[in-house]
Amino acid sequence: MPGHPTLPEILAQPDSLRLTAQTLADAPFFTSDLLTLCSKNAVERIILTAEGTSFHALYSLYLRLNSVGHFCQMVEASEATQYLSGLFTKNTLTIAVSPSGEDGGVVELLTGLQPRGPILGITNSPDSTLATASSLPCIIGPGDLSTFAALHWIGAVFLNEKLSLTHKHLDATATAAESYLSQWQLHIDSIQPELEGIDQILLVGCGYSLATTGIGSLILPPPSQGIHSAHFLQHYLETLSASTLTCICLGDPVTAIQNQNIFDATRRKQAKAFLIGSGSDHPAFALSPISPALLPILEILPVQLLALAAGSLNPNHVTTH
Repeated sequence: MPGHPTLPEILAQPDSLRLTAQTLADAPFFTSDLLTLCSKNAVERIILTAEGTSFHALYSLYLRLNSVGHFCQMVEASEATQYLSGLFTKNTLTIAVSPSGEDGGVVELLTGLQPRGPILGITNSPDSTLATASSLPCIIGPGDLSTFAALHWIGAVFLNEKLSLTHKHLDATATAAESYLSQWQLHIDSIQPELEGIDQILLVGCGYSLATTGIGSLILPPPSQGIHSAHFLQHYLETLSASTLTCICLGDPVTAIQNQNIFDATRRKQAKAFLIGSGSDHPAFALSPISPALLPILEILPVQLLALAAGSLNPNHVTTH
């Protein structure tokens, strides 16, 4: 993955998401080409692979595919080459993500292991190693939101969902992201006082929100961590200190009650905690309601601004005051 996103790149994400969705909607043969690719190669297994934040972005697609019975695995790219070469049979579809198309682990997988089955490559660069090595390249806009959009579209194809509705949902999500980021200055200004005396940020969630916690663990300042809700309950709740900020993703209806209870329990410990999602009592962490599979697209925005406020992302000469 390239370096952490700058503020201008964060603010450009809704437009990039919208462009990616429109590009996929305007590609008349992408859906049929993908389904033909799977049929022609008698695909029995789907491997999702990437590295860095792109690897964590795969989690929503992983859940969606497995929920309807597809045999789907997530494999970190360098681990695939070193330990898991036997997975990449002629009947395996590899879905690889690399924005630059040149991430080391992905390139090593393509050029060293050389998967025998078809490859769907998701990248920003049409001339990259990933794009040229792919049986079916998927060229997207920059930023994590565009990656989420492309993966959501691919999930809709496999789940046989109406793609016009998928496009509509992605466009509405871009509008919600745009609305949230229009208040970025107010959000950062309200977050910064909350970081007084804080030396660790814990990002907690489960289900689709694990994409958010995984990405957050890579962009928030060390020793911050992304933690599964159950793990937080078992190993962290009783030992929270005054110097820890806990941000809990409310998540989808399946997990919302559990995560609300975790938030309430954290507050009862007199620990500093905020809920990320609809109904949050802090405006910088309050989000519009959205379809569960699209949750990480909005959840990652306050995490990115939190990272900016904490100084772990480079504002790239754009003042936050």
